[in-house]
Amino acid sequence: MTDNRPIKVVFADEKVQKAYFKAKEEDPSLYKFLDRATDDIKANPKCGIEIPKRLIPKIYIQKYGINNLWKYNLPNAWRLVYSITGNEVEILAILLEWFPHKDYERRFKY
Repeated sequence: MTDNRPIKVVFADEKVQKAYFKAKEEDPSLYKFLDRATDDIKANPKCGIEIPKRLIPKIYIQKYGINNLWKYNLPNAWRLVYSITGNEVEILAILLEWFPHKDYERRFKY
């Protein structure tokens, strides 16, 4: 990005944060993939694939008030979804959820 604002990766809520750190204990390989994804997103928040606005599940809009959604493909057909926001001081990438591809398809009604 040509923007000089610092980029922070944050969790959408406490439940997402707990799941992230729980993965460290229960599924180290998934945690490693998530950790690599957060590093990539910190380097470039737009490294994922932008989901067209018309395809954003309503649950994300209602629960988090987002207006954009990005998908990051993890190994083993897992998907991480996040949103980008910010202000004059910083850019925030908000991790919303990650799941296996089958659950991703269900969430997005593919």
